[in-house]
Amino acid sequence: MNRFCLILFGPPGSGKGTQAKLLRQRMAWPHISTGDMLRDHVARRTDLGVQIGEMMQSGKLVPDEMVNRLVEVRIAEPDCGRGFILDGYPRTIPQAGMLEKLLAAKGFTPVVVYLEVDYNRIVARLAGRRLCPVCGALYSLASNAPEISMVCDYDGATLVIRDDDREEVIRERLEAYDRQTLPLLDYFRKSGYPFHGVEASEGSPQAIAGRIEAVLPQPGSQASKGMASE
Repeated sequence: MNRFCLILFGPPGSGKGTQAKLLRQRMAWPHISTGDMLRDHVARRTDLGVQIGEMMQSGKLVPDEMVNRLVEVRIAEPDCGRGFILDGYPRTIPQAGMLEKLLAAKGFTPVVVYLEVDYNRIVARLAGRRLCPVCGALYSLASNAPEISMVCDYDGATLVIRDDDREEVIRERLEAYDRQTLPLLDYFRKSGYPFHGVEASEGSPQAIAGRIEAVLPQPGSQASKGMASE
């Protein structure tokens, strides 16, 4: 039986994290977010976390070798044995090459889903996010605002803007994405692995998750190369 690694690909703010969480519930595969792993190191102020924090605050991408090692260790854990969802990785062609080698060694087939969104919507969406520093609840001023402005519904803490959600940082992240990550589209198209573009600008998160599920191989299917569609 073929085993699959679902790679959710798209610019910052395209909804990769939201979709990964929804698909994790439906598919019972672990959701591996490189962003969450990196932020965990920052929050715990590990040596690695201090370095990462400075990079994230300035909108720079973390070096490939740091991220590759985090992913390699994570996908070796037992809960990834049947399949897993990658969110935010790979971001560069060297990362993709490393991932391809890791997956081949473990008998996994990559399936790439590209979330297609408009950049102006991304800036508006991310700049409107607010975070509870106590419980981690995430709010959107446009669609999921707290009952009391800038106050968490659950614990009354004052909400904050994440450093990487500030508009100037968002635009720098999108520029970095264009320079370093957008070339992955051609890489994935030419790889021969299943590749699908999914419209993610319109509709509820549940509706977008349904579009993703519709293009995924069924469990146990033998996904063949050349299954690209947009």
